[in-house]
Amino acid sequence: MENQSSPFDFNEFSALDIKALLLKILSYWKWFIVSLLVAYFVTKYINAYQQRIYSLKSLITVKDEQNPIFSSSTNIAFNWGGPSDRVETIKTILQSRTHNEKVVQEMQYYIDYLQEGKYRMEDIYGHIPFKINIDTTQFQLINTLIKLEFLSEKMVKMSIDFGDNLNRKLLNYHSVEPRFYLVPNENYSQEFSIGFIQTDFLSFNLNLFGKPQLNKEYFIKFKDFNETVGHYRGIKVTTAKKGTSLIELGLEGPNKNRIVDYINTTVKVLEKDQIAAKIRYAVKTKEYIDTLFEAMSGNLRTIEKDLGDFKQKQNIYNLSAEGSAIFKDALQLDTQTEHLQDRLDYFKSLEQYIKSHRNFDVNTVPVPAVLEMEDSKISQSIGVLVTKYKMRETLLQTVTPDYPPLKQLDSDIKLERNALLENLSMLYLETKKRLSKVKKRLKTNQFKLRKLPQKEQKLVSFERRYAITEQNYNYLKQKSYEAGTAIASNVSDVKVIDTAKDTGQSFFKPNKSFNTLVGFLLALVLPLVFILINEFFNNKIHTVEEVENSYKIPILGVVGTKKEKTNLVVFNNPNSAMSEAYRALRSNVQFMLKRGAKSHVLLVTSSISNEGKTLTAINLASVFALSGKKTIIVGVDLRKPKIAEDFDLNNKLGLVHYLINQKQPEDIIQKTKYENLDVLLSGPVPPNPSELLLSEATPKIMDYLREKYEYIILDAPPIGAVSDAQELFQYADIILYLIRQGHTDKGLLKMIETKYKRKEVANISYVLNDFTFSKRHGYGYGYGGYGYGYYNKEKEPFYKRIFNRKS
Repeated sequence: MENQSSPFDFNEFSALDIKALLLKILSYWKWFIVSLLVAYFVTKYINAYQQRIYSLKSLITVKDEQNPIFSSSTNIAFNWGGPSDRVETIKTILQSRTHNEKVVQEMQYYIDYLQEGKYRMEDIYGHIPFKINIDTTQFQLINTLIKLEFLSEKMVKMSIDFGDNLNRKLLNYHSVEPRFYLVPNENYSQEFSIGFIQTDFLSFNLNLFGKPQLNKEYFIKFKDFNETVGHYRGIKVTTAKKGTSLIELGLEGPNKNRIVDYINTTVKVLEKDQIAAKIRYAVKTKEYIDTLFEAMSGNLRTIEKDLGDFKQKQNIYNLSAEGSAIFKDALQLDTQTEHLQDRLDYFKSLEQYIKSHRNFDVNTVPVPAVLEMEDSKISQSIGVLVTKYKMRETLLQTVTPDYPPLKQLDSDIKLERNALLENLSMLYLETKKRLSKVKKRLKTNQFKLRKLPQKEQKLVSFERRYAITEQNYNYLKQKSYEAGTAIASNVSDVKVIDTAKDTGQSFFKPNKSFNTLVGFLLALVLPLVFILINEFFNNKIHTVEEVENSYKIPILGVVGTKKEKTNLVVFNNPNSAMSEAYRALRSNVQFMLKRGAKSHVLLVTSSISNEGKTLTAINLASVFALSGKKTIIVGVDLRKPKIAEDFDLNNKLGLVHYLINQKQPEDIIQKTKYENLDVLLSGPVPPNPSELLLSEATPKIMDYLREKYEYIILDAPPIGAVSDAQELFQYADIILYLIRQGHTDKGLLKMIETKYKRKEVANISYVLNDFTFSKRHGYGYGYGGYGYGYYNKEKEPFYKRIFNRKS
């Protein structure tokens, strides 16, 4: 209910506050202009000073090419892990230390080609007419600028400034071993023939492939190998599209030629290594097949010779019909027996590997070189284990063994291992049963064979051995041919879709637009923040609105800033704006006074010193005197008397003498040179001012003054410092409480406000003194709002007067 009946419109006041705040901000426009200019030049310098950084990319795809040596059921070594695992492997390789070491060594990217620029040494790789090929077996000076000046197309001058540090580091780029070399002199300079250059700390070939500018300074610098590799390991490798085998390579740097060459070379090295890896599998397989093939070849020749000798010696060349049938059946059973025995041997070997190895490596898992797997579950299960073990190794590089997904992965691996072992066990038992059945059938065949004549039995035995050996020989020959073809025609799994290329890409650092925007925003925000902080911590009173909105005591008038040296503003410059302000204040005071009273007492006080009490008392008394009213100014500030100086009077005699009963009122009241205006000075500073003002003499002197004068102006001390002024409130008809703009603290008014709310003091009003029009602190209600009214213009500068006349 209280809020509803409030006479104030808070929305209106909020709008006024916002408007006032905006006006304050706009009043600092010079700050914003300066800030914008500074931001412009700083941003311009930063955009010019910052090194330009370019970003180039390449796009490749990883497609797992099937090896033609094996069928789908036997191609275990070339297909374990799946495409997604292959992509992740390639991504890891591209960022690995070993791979980047190969690229850096191949390109010798630890050599910087530099030229002195405006702000720094600029990388001019790809824009120079020569190339350095270092002798990697020799120690080279690193991290030191080497200046080259071409004196002619055959001579070059090499100079080095070692400075104070003569103990320099050398590096062997082949073994990556450092050592230190003590340079004999601070400066080194020597001329060499273009070609092989060798010193105690350098060894390299300088090869020209263009015409160098004579006497132009070029610089080279050999960097630390490991630091260079570490830098290029930062190459960005990402999957271009989720779920695909597309890989995007990105590299950033100040030189586009260097970026292009590095990205394209890193892909070439990857392709070369991938082909070598695939060939290594094929070569290993072919070597094993060739070993078997060579042994089988020898066996076949031996058996062929033995068979021929037997036929010739026994004079038997063909088998009977019954012998041929037994031979065919025996040959089929022998093939099955050999095949099943190979399966049993492989199952046993794989079981032993699984039990003895904690990790699965595609390079070490036993691969059946001449065995066709009938059960695809074995291949699938091994593939799953290889994939999971790779995932586990990857996780272990970044997490602890307690990481929940890693624990789950270990559990999955354990289950898969157990399932694989169980499957192998079942297959082993099943194959063993089949082998047992085949052997039984082979015994039956042997029984039939023994019924044949002795010669024919031996011939069947020779023929069986020869046929089996020849069959194995032909099979191994075919596989050897296939392995050789795979080696010769092998291609990389990595295919380049887009090579890295300089197509005129612009630099992305520095981002000029972004820097300019940030500079512009900072130029606006920083002054704004300073203004808001300043306003937040500014506890001074600046405007009429602040007084009216924050305090209950009404404001009676506004007085401007004094420009004169003396306090006698009204007498010295009666037509000034300030004089008019005191006249307006006089009118407002008269409006508040009781009509018909013979005399009126006005007390002028403030919170602290230097707020314009004496100035206001003197000039308010002056306007009353000028209006024909008999007026007196009484200096009741016994501690800091000031009135005497303004009227050129002597303060040796004053109110103090009356209060101590030494003088009478007529003895201490002094005339001024201004009509109707008298002065009662305070006199010498007493030791007990408060006690004197509380004496019985004070009301007597006030009664005397009321009898003699129409207006008594009391220049009282500040109430914030002493209690003297409060003791005088009882004699005042109106109390004028001075507030000085930008000087009076808001908290200082709390005491007088509390007294006003408690009705301990009445007839009190504020006067805003030393007020200046300013957008920074708002216009308030203006002078006119408090009765400045009409007044003659003060003397203006001549150029303004000329302008006004023309207008």
